[in-house]
Amino acid sequence: MADVLIQEMDLFSLVWIAIILMLLVPIVKQRLLEVNRNRLLKRIESKRKARVITMIHRQERFSFLGLPFARYMTIEDSEQILRAIRLTPADAPIDLILHTPGGLVLAATQIANAIKKHPAEVRVMIPHYAMSGGTLISLAADKIIMDENAVLGPVDPSLVR
Repeated sequence: MADVLIQEMDLFSLVWIAIILMLLVPIVKQRLLEVNRNRLLKRIESKRKARVITMIHRQERFSFLGLPFARYMTIEDSEQILRAIRLTPADAPIDLILHTPGGLVLAATQIANAIKKHPAEVRVMIPHYAMSGGTLISLAADKIIMDENAVLGPVDPSLVR
């Protein structure tokens, strides 16, 4: 009887361990992706002698309870980008890596204005796409660098009354 109870508890413990691992593995994978991305960005900064800022909105292979996370441009993004631009010395060029489906008009406009005011050269790099607000931001830069298959999308602001 005691042996059966111990076996059931061991099975129950294994199920809980499996559930915990299933929840933790995507989080650990996401963190490793971020660490590798940051390491690569530092190398790009060093090689190009420019401040590299990213705004990457894409679905990583990360989900919570099976629901994938999708992102778009928000006020929080504009706050982060504006802070990064402010912290960049006036004589330092900026490379903004942009991959976005667009988002809030206000956020895109704030970023575009800050890019336009930065005294040194600002280059926007588009590896895949910059739609709507991403296009607006790109047009404010001194130079747009795109992959041969990358696309810009129409600037189609939607304002709610």
